[in-house]
Amino acid sequence: MPRSRLLLAGVAVLIVGAIGLYVAYDQVLRGDSVAPLSLPSAAPSAAAGAPSAGPAATAATSADPATGSGGDIAGTWTVSTGSVAGYRVRERLASLSAESDAVGRTSDVTGSIAIEGDGTTATLTGGTLNVDTTTIASDESRRDNRLRTEGLQSESFPTATFAITAPVEIPAAALTGTASDVTLTGDLTLHGVTRSVSIPAQAQLVDGTVQVAGSITFPLADFQIVAPNVGGFIISIADEGTLEFQVNFAKG
Repeated sequence: MPRSRLLLAGVAVLIVGAIGLYVAYDQVLRGDSVAPLSLPSAAPSAAAGAPSAGPAATAATSADPATGSGGDIAGTWTVSTGSVAGYRVRERLASLSAESDAVGRTSDVTGSIAIEGDGTTATLTGGTLNVDTTTIASDESRRDNRLRTEGLQSESFPTATFAITAPVEIPAAALTGTASDVTLTGDLTLHGVTRSVSIPAQAQLVDGTVQVAGSITFPLADFQIVAPNVGGFIISIADEGTLEFQVNFAKG
């Protein structure tokens, strides 16, 4: 082959390689740069600079945390609109880790919680959340397909469930619209495997809506999930993942 053709062939290989590296970077190493799920900010009436309700109203609210800003809090609360759940995983190209997490989410979340209050305290006594894993989607359809068929295997295990197994005392501040730390202990069923977990979360009652957000990171092997990959090792995900949620509950 003439030297000029060899040179052209070499240039073509370099161009193809450069394009391949760019595509790999753009689709894997760049990540999704999606912020973690968290509680929305408090209602405008509670924001800094908003007109005060006055000392009497403040004292009344503080004196009876079981009623909070949404009336009597005791009863059953059902998942309402605006609820989201999903996953975060870190992808890799060979040995290089992505800049940020790959994120998939769904709004197909159902369930309810039960709260008891006696006028001075409020306690989350039970509840169950269900997430439709068949509708979890990210910004990359090929990633979603692999997670459905190789990772979460959604066709065989279409529902992820979290069931509360221990009561949770709700901080008084949460009942007046302040995001407050809680720990949710329960049974998490994912990929057909059930494990007892404790999930760090935050909760608040704002305008008659109980809002809860939390996340838990765990080894995929705990739920017998095999990390999907392409080409054996070229494109893969880390051996651990994060489940996250932001759920709204309406009474009744």
